[in-house]
Amino acid sequence: MTAPVSIALLADDYGIAPGVSRGIRELLQAGRLSGTSCLVVSPHWKGEAPALRGLDAWADIGLHLAFTDFAPLGAMPGLAPGGRLPGLGKLIASAYLGRLRAEEIGQEIDRQLDAFEQAMGRPPDYIDGHQHVQQLPVVRELLIDRLKHRLPPGTALRVCHEPFAAIRRRGVAVMRAAVIAAIGRGLRAMADDNDIASNRRFAGVRDFTERAPYRDLFRRYIADPPHGLATMCHPGYPDDALRQVDPVVDTRPGELAYLAGTEFSEDLATAGATLSRFTLLAAPRTSSEPG
Repeated sequence: MTAPVSIALLADDYGIAPGVSRGIRELLQAGRLSGTSCLVVSPHWKGEAPALRGLDAWADIGLHLAFTDFAPLGAMPGLAPGGRLPGLGKLIASAYLGRLRAEEIGQEIDRQLDAFEQAMGRPPDYIDGHQHVQQLPVVRELLIDRLKHRLPPGTALRVCHEPFAAIRRRGVAVMRAAVIAAIGRGLRAMADDNDIASNRRFAGVRDFTERAPYRDLFRRYIADPPHGLATMCHPGYPDDALRQVDPVVDTRPGELAYLAGTEFSEDLATAGATLSRFTLLAAPRTSSEPG
């Protein structure tokens, strides 16, 4: 009998709103997630952080680095002159046109790391990004520097690069996933060149308008799962706080219900997959992998 393949299932956006945080905690307590990443720029973060303590005995707690839509934790006159970070499109344009100021981006990364450490009493187990901002030029270079020189060895990095053939076979939000994967190619190279532990494959992209049940999407994410697969998800209970800050609202209950139910366990078994902590799964590139 073939041994199960270990995969990581990571919930984004802990702290964005009380209902989302409560749903994620329920899944963590039930052993239905490998970990969650925390949005420390949210005004709800400090109130929701204490309830995570103790859950890290069996799951990873990470930082959900943010450079869009929220207020930064300190002054950013270049990127957020009015006290609010830009939308994703403007941030991407600024990153690729060389308009991001490295000093203020680095200072905000440090402030978000500080906010996590102050609330949790320790550094994050891993880092990813709200709307995948960790993959953008300037942000990625500064983040790699923090992984090398500030954070403990073994702190993992989520990378969203994956082969286009895998995206096409999966058939979920193909163009969106392809763009995210292409942007992630540079971060993948930097992580590998610097021996940073990261996931070797990625899944979970959706456009949040699909009519298919989340179960159908998830079974495509984990079909014939490769070793080192990290899948993201966005479960939670909608509430007014969420509606005020994020467009991803109506799909969260469906993800939560599926991940909490019996079909989720059945689908993992059918796929030959089992959940693992992300930090146990993430690894630097091995000599057998292509460069």
